[in-house]
Amino acid sequence: MTTLVFDIETVPDVALGRRLYDLDGIADGEVAKAMAFQQLQATGSEFLPLHQQRIVAISVLLRRQDELKVWSLGHPDSDEAELVRRFFDGIDRYAPELVSWNGGGFDLPVLHYRALLHGVASRRYWDVGEDDREFRFNNYLSRFHWRHLDLMDVLSGFQGRARARLDDIAVMLGFPGKLGMDGSRVWEAYQAGDISGIRNYCETDVINTYLVYLRFQHIRSLLDEAGLAHELARLRGMLAGSGQPHLAAFLAAWPQPAGA
Repeated sequence: MTTLVFDIETVPDVALGRRLYDLDGIADGEVAKAMAFQQLQATGSEFLPLHQQRIVAISVLLRRQDELKVWSLGHPDSDEAELVRRFFDGIDRYAPELVSWNGGGFDLPVLHYRALLHGVASRRYWDVGEDDREFRFNNYLSRFHWRHLDLMDVLSGFQGRARARLDDIAVMLGFPGKLGMDGSRVWEAYQAGDISGIRNYCETDVINTYLVYLRFQHIRSLLDEAGLAHELARLRGMLAGSGQPHLAAFLAAWPQPAGA
């Protein structure tokens, strides 16, 4: 089984905001404020509709046979179309089990809209049985299928009032959680030109999600105690050998359990 854990980071689609609200000639920051104000007036929240969000980072963790690695798609200067294309190309190539935290409620719908915008095709992702009969019973689109495992949705029993933040669950389980940045600061970092910082943050969110996933596989009895310990040790080894300061910082914030 190939497992692909993923997360995206977004900023306001100010180009769309200009067209929606007739804001030609207005600076990006002011357009973003106008978009947030319009949303606040309409809904009581400044959180933008998903179709008004633009992807600036997609990070993934791949677990396949003897392979375990984490990275951000493309390069810091890659445009959105390239990031989206690389994501769906990976699905067409590996047909992985997708794992996310709130991917069904946020990440995948955003990816759908941006794929639509950029004309990014993926035969495998959208297959619900037309090409592969197996996908009729287990595909990426159905909320209650397992080809995409949205951990937040499943662990809450599909009940909105029971949902939790990834950071809270990671910390509850003894994992580092968020380090130095959260989603509310991505737009600020983007305006400052810190794309690398956003990508690094996204990668640590992917690692937190993977750690929760391993614990979930354990309570499903798909990993026994020895198997869980092996996977955790493998991840520690990957982080230690990465040579990446943000991954080393994540490892340093992840204490070894007593007696390990």
